[in-house]
Amino acid sequence: MKLSSAVKSVVPAAVLSILALGLAPISAFAGTATANIAVSVTVNSNCTISANALGFGTYTGAVNQATTTLSVQCTNTTPYNIGLSAGATTGATVSTRQMLNGSSALNYTLTTGSYTGANWGNTSGSWVGGTGNGSTQTLNVYGQIPAGQFVTPGSYADTVVATVNY
Repeated sequence: MKLSSAVKSVVPAAVLSILALGLAPISAFAGTATANIAVSVTVNSNCTISANALGFGTYTGAVNQATTTLSVQCTNTTPYNIGLSAGATTGATVSTRQMLNGSSALNYTLTTGSYTGANWGNTSGSWVGGTGNGSTQTLNVYGQIPAGQFVTPGSYADTVVATVNY
C-alpha cells in the first residue's frame, strides 16, 4: 500500500474518532460535598462628637444671646450623655462660665432647650442624653451673657470642651 493511500484511509478514521469524542457525553461528577463557612463580627458601641463655634457678636451691657450646635453620631441603640466643661478660665464653673480678655472676665451661661433652660454642665444631672440611631443627631446649645457687666473693652474668649459618654 502506498503512503498516500494509507494517509487517505487513516485521516478519515482519525477525524471520525475526534468527532466521536467531542460528541460523547461528559461523565458527571462522582459525588458532591459541601461545607458551611461561619461568618461573624462584633460591633462595639461607638460615638463621635463635633461642635460649632458660639459667637455672641458685640456685647453692649444688655443681655446677649447666641445659639450653636453640637453633632453626635452613635451606633444604633447606644445610649449617650453629653457634658460641657466649665471652660478654660480658672475659677469658672459650669453655672457661671467666663470669657477672658487679659485678666478681665465676662460671665456667660450655656443651657439646654432654650436661653432660660437647664444649665448644661459636665456632671450627672446636668448632662444632655439621648440614644444613637446610627445617623448624626444635632443638639442646640443656648448661650447667654447676662446684662449689666461693665468690663474692659476688647475681645473676650473661652474654650468649652464637649464630651460624649457612652
